[in-house]
Amino acid sequence: MILSVENGCFSYKHSKDNLLENINFSVEPGDLVAILGPNGAGKTTLLRCIMGFLKWNSGKSTLDGENIRDIPHKKLWKDIAYVPQAKSTVAAYTVEEMVLLGRSSHFSMLSLPKEQDLEIVHKVMDEMNLTKFAHKKCSQISGGELQMVLIARALVSEPKILILDEPESNLDFKNQLLILDTMTKLSNQGISCIFNTHYPTHALQRANKSFLLSKSGKYLFGETREVITEKNIERAFGVKAVIGEIETPNNILKDVIPLKITKNSDIDILLNRDEISTERKVAVVSIITDHSDVSEKINKLLSKNKKYIIGRMGMPYEDRGISIINVTLDAPEYVIQTLVSQLNFLQGVSVKAIYSQVEFKK
Repeated sequence: MILSVENGCFSYKHSKDNLLENINFSVEPGDLVAILGPNGAGKTTLLRCIMGFLKWNSGKSTLDGENIRDIPHKKLWKDIAYVPQAKSTVAAYTVEEMVLLGRSSHFSMLSLPKEQDLEIVHKVMDEMNLTKFAHKKCSQISGGELQMVLIARALVSEPKILILDEPESNLDFKNQLLILDTMTKLSNQGISCIFNTHYPTHALQRANKSFLLSKSGKYLFGETREVITEKNIERAFGVKAVIGEIETPNNILKDVIPLKITKNSDIDILLNRDEISTERKVAVVSIITDHSDVSEKINKLLSKNKKYIIGRMGMPYEDRGISIINVTLDAPEYVIQTLVSQLNFLQGVSVKAIYSQVEFKK
């Protein structure tokens, strides 16, 4: 199922300029898309336009080519689940009842939920650590706990596309990690996830695609490693930052470290795609896996980058039950970084890239 926006423009009443202008992008099955931008750039508005809650001034959102605003609500909510920002509520619903509402598109208004519906609700509540709150009123739990309830409500609908508005807000580190892991798991199952975030690090570590908005309505959309760069962060947010690497036992993670607010940055001018560095580098990517069932996925990723591969050697190490693959690439750095990131998301796979320090003649 492909979600697309075609030539989307939007402005609020009494505003002379478009908040969102000429938006075009597509989200394919399994994509994990992060939407970033400064406050007021229109991140939540973009989600609401995508969903059809707000009507584009021009352009449209489509689901497999059909205008979302023409799709009957019950059919739409079977395919797409939306998680709004959590706000305090005085709703009389218990946590279990609120989560069960997410199954309403699967049964008629006058019928009772089936045993299967209840099983799905209890399974998701258990996975989201909500079982202990099952009989509490939603008005009696914290903002962070309510956020988890709303996400669980979306998950029980078993959507093909999940859209979340700042899902990490109000959450502690543990629950932030739980949400990020859940989105990654769903993405690996072929479910598309789109989320607004204030954390560039979360985009770099989890999203394969990113959408960076500016207050002028201009935007960048593409591979995360191309979009979330130090220069783009400075131009979009007015903050000088460095992107560093953190080595863990299993992989290497990217981290964005803000340094200072810049005086002369132009947050309304994003880096053009033509300005993205295409300087080529030579690197050896070492892959170690203990899961033979991911070999096909590894080969598929390598096949997509075959034009950059200049050498490859594989070696099974049966004594340890692992396989070792060394791939040598001559490619733009962002291509190498993207490949390493995608490989790291595969279960049972450890990856590290070693770059040549030799300066090559142009």
